[in-house]
Amino acid sequence: MTEVNKPPHLGGWTRFVTARPRLSLLAALLITALAVLAGSGVADRLGSGGWEDPDAQSTYATKALEREFPASQPNLLLLVDSGRSSVDDPAVAAEARRLTARLAGEKGVTGVGSYWQSKSPALRAEDGHEALIAAHITGDENAMGRTLDRIAPSFRGAHGPVEVKVGGIVAVRHEMQTTIKEDLTRAELIALPVTLVLLVMVFGSAIAALLPLGIGIVAILGTNAVLRGLTEFTDVSVFALNLTTALGLGLAIDYALFIVRRFREELSAGAEPLPAVATTLRTAGRTVLFSALTVAVSLAAMLLFPQYFLRSFAYAGIAVVLLAAAAALILLPAALVLLGDRVNSLDLRHLLRRGRPVRTSGEQGTAWARAAALVMRRAPIFAAATTAVLIVLGLPFLGVRFGTADDRQLPSGAESHVVQQHLRDGFPGSPGGGLEVLAEGKATPARYAAYKERVADLPGVLRVDGPLVKGRSAYFTVQPKGEAVGDTAQRLVGELRATDAPFDTKVTGTAAVLVDSKHAIAERLPWAAVFIAVVTLLLVFLLTGSVLIPVQAVVLNALSLSAMFGAVVWVFQDGHLSGLLGFTSPGSIETTLPVLMFCVAFGLSMDYGVFLLSRIKEEHDRTGDHNAAVRHGLQRTGGLITAAAVILAVVMVAIGTSRVTNTKMLGLGIALAVLMDAMIVRSLLVPAVMRLTGRATWWAPGPLRRFHERFGMSEGGDERPGGGAGERAAGHDVPAESVGEGSADAGSGVRAVREPARRT
Repeated sequence: MTEVNKPPHLGGWTRFVTARPRLSLLAALLITALAVLAGSGVADRLGSGGWEDPDAQSTYATKALEREFPASQPNLLLLVDSGRSSVDDPAVAAEARRLTARLAGEKGVTGVGSYWQSKSPALRAEDGHEALIAAHITGDENAMGRTLDRIAPSFRGAHGPVEVKVGGIVAVRHEMQTTIKEDLTRAELIALPVTLVLLVMVFGSAIAALLPLGIGIVAILGTNAVLRGLTEFTDVSVFALNLTTALGLGLAIDYALFIVRRFREELSAGAEPLPAVATTLRTAGRTVLFSALTVAVSLAAMLLFPQYFLRSFAYAGIAVVLLAAAAALILLPAALVLLGDRVNSLDLRHLLRRGRPVRTSGEQGTAWARAAALVMRRAPIFAAATTAVLIVLGLPFLGVRFGTADDRQLPSGAESHVVQQHLRDGFPGSPGGGLEVLAEGKATPARYAAYKERVADLPGVLRVDGPLVKGRSAYFTVQPKGEAVGDTAQRLVGELRATDAPFDTKVTGTAAVLVDSKHAIAERLPWAAVFIAVVTLLLVFLLTGSVLIPVQAVVLNALSLSAMFGAVVWVFQDGHLSGLLGFTSPGSIETTLPVLMFCVAFGLSMDYGVFLLSRIKEEHDRTGDHNAAVRHGLQRTGGLITAAAVILAVVMVAIGTSRVTNTKMLGLGIALAVLMDAMIVRSLLVPAVMRLTGRATWWAPGPLRRFHERFGMSEGGDERPGGGAGERAAGHDVPAESVGEGSADAGSGVRAVREPARRT
């Protein structure tokens, strides 16, 4: 009996996912439809804050002041512009008092006050033509947004002799939430068709190109449903939707590229669809599973931080990664079994050729092999040069200044941004941005007065107002000199907390929230870094069985992110290219953004690293030739990684078209990191470093080697000697995939090489 007549060996997982392929796809369609229903309206339930530490002193004080003294925490500001008249003009004052009384009568609004009531100089512009009405909208973020939507139209615009604009924290956050939803829709409309075109260029076949896109859509819709469910139990940031779209498309395409490419490789080598799927799952499927775990680990580190802004990205990221991997390992094999050779149907590349021949996959793979050989011949030069370039690109990050997200995240023409800019430019101090000192405990007026004098004598204090007393509590408002969150204001927070008082004091305000947030991140950052490093080292060791490769992976991945961090500071903090990219630089970087960007970019770098290392490890196990294994790994995955990186970068750039600066920074920064990792680190630095470490790369002490033999994973695992059809072909210089893979040009050559092995 010949080998070709033997029934294919099917593992348990292969039997599970291919036993009823039509039923599996129908069930997936129904589940996806339910996910659409479950996730509908998720954006309306997400918050636009989450940068504060919920256990911090400032958070406690903020909640206490909102409860006892709502007027101390104005989150709604009406900027009343009297034009050329003075705000003290009788007609202007009468209209302003009427607006103040009307606002005080609105449901859900408390603590209403105005310049015309208090005559406070902090509420009047220095030129005398503008003044403020301040109020506090009650409820959670969503309730405040609904109240603002209800009342803002009736106050905004012309009212007799005055013009009114709506601002304040509530308006900023609500406008940010609305803008993000609109921008996300536009990003999806940009990313989806461009991604489809790129996939057609990669695969050639329109059928094959649609498969990764379908997996991405399933992952995104499923994650939206997960986030909708989480909003019933915890706060979730609206910014997480951007990560859902980016990773849902990016990682699903990565995983589907890897699996579809391996499946087509097996078909080109003469395998039937079912055994081709079996081999694909035993090889590429294991690598996809391993890759998903490494990305999820990096994202899970954000759960260690208390800010719900960061935790939201962990919720969304982990969900979308696991759903993308599950769809790629369950739905995709079922579709491939049904499609068989039709996966290569509808070759659309002739529309892009314009009479020129497309390079064959063999030619593409040979180019990567030549590039790897060149890098390894000049390994010291390439290793030193690329390391130096990455370090230089990262130098601007040494000058990073951390701040908080404010109205400058929005476009310069946004109404709430305009209001806040008027306050910064034309009002004394920082209206609505001062520090509040909550005093708890019984005290006499003399003791309050003595404490107020001590506070007024502190350097950096512009003015102290209060106290306003209610029962056993009171509060003072301290206006710092300069910016509300500047260095002076941040130092003043510490000085206020250190000032002796005859009662218990707690400090809040924008600068205090920033100080507490920075402290919370600094306190937990080492633990997050250790968690990522240790789990990544363990996972890469389980993949490779080497002690040195995991260390290399962690160090080189971290180094690959230096260009991203340098660019973030140079562009978004220092304001270079702000006109071209259309944003207003606040002169600082929001405190949580570097943590978020590191976790996401590090996970994606590990994703590509696993793809490369798995093929190097497999070839090294097969031949024992270290240098040949490195060349083979880059030859077999260089085009795949580059294609995946370009597609993911397109998605991230689409996200980066957002009008919200933090989202723009996230999208463009991650796009740069992905391209640098794929084109510099994976193509140049990794092969150069592995050439320098030589055979020592694979060393492990005896106990760890035995541990790996028992528990380790790799892309191999085929029970037949030499692996699957494509892998036996891989022993010859006939590469079967690259950026232009998918043609049958290499297939006949591979088949000719493999055919003798099919005889008994």
